[in-house]
Amino acid sequence: MAGMRNVTRAVILALGAALGAAACDPTVTPTNTTTSPSPTITESYTGSITLNGAVTHFFSTSAAGLVTATLRTLSPDDTMQIGLALGTWNGVTCATTISNERAGEGIGVTGSVSGAGNLCVRIFDANATVTVPSQYEIVVQHP
Repeated sequence: MAGMRNVTRAVILALGAALGAAACDPTVTPTNTTTSPSPTITESYTGSITLNGAVTHFFSTSAAGLVTATLRTLSPDDTMQIGLALGTWNGVTCATTISNERAGEGIGVTGSVSGAGNLCVRIFDANATVTVPSQYEIVVQHP
């Protein structure tokens, strides 16, 4: 039994020495592969919305990643809730895919795109809450 332990110990020591030698081999050069994320682009859209109205702004993404649209300001009533949506833009219409019909200041929607493409952000009076023409600013961040 003692002979078996010595053989096992010899194998473990030899394996450790071989691994140690490989780790110190000057001909082995480690490589680091890094991918840099696409830069985030921030765009701001402003305008005016009226009772039962809607306004669409379109933009393009250059890569896959997260897209966020946030209602930054809404005046004169900053407590009002309004619709905010993200979608795809085909040159004529905005086919919304993510929507929040009760967005207020500081609230938004976030989605993910699988690659470069044409998108849109839409602000709309979802619940007939706009009693007077209201000014807004939407901030969109995308790849």
